[in-house]
Amino acid sequence: MTDQPFDEEPPEHLRYRSYLQDLEDVSEADEATLVATVLHDPHVSMAEAAVNRHLERRVAHLLTDPAFTAWAHTFATVIGDRPFLARRLREWTLLRAVALDEPWTAEELTTASDWFQRTATVVLVVTSHEALSLLAERGRTRRVRNAASRRLQDLDQRQSDTIHKS
Repeated sequence: MTDQPFDEEPPEHLRYRSYLQDLEDVSEADEATLVATVLHDPHVSMAEAAVNRHLERRVAHLLTDPAFTAWAHTFATVIGDRPFLARRLREWTLLRAVALDEPWTAEELTTASDWFQRTATVVLVVTSHEALSLLAERGRTRRVRNAASRRLQDLDQRQSDTIHKS
């Protein structure tokens, strides 16, 4: 049994919500400092979850923006060697490369996490036939292979419709 009444949230839940709000409201100039502050919280998994939510929110706005590269470099410096956050940032960077038709390798796609492979099949900025074909053939899960196949069919259909309208 705990001494905490059932209707009270644990302190780390309250801090998590507060961190999310602070991260949502932070200026670009203060972002790195706030992320570093959150990552110093004694509840490591909660702090990293809050920073990951912030990372996802920021990437949604920056993925195809030229400012992404500088932002990602700063973010990488702040998160340091935290394995989950570092991997997620690398995978967002890979997703950006695929979306913008920048260099990437088949090995990077096929060894990326299940999360990355699923995300690459549903993020609409990924229109690379090469990447989607690779995931349709060699994605780690049936779900990824099927989703990539459907995306390829959708892209082919749109391309066909565009040609027929011309």
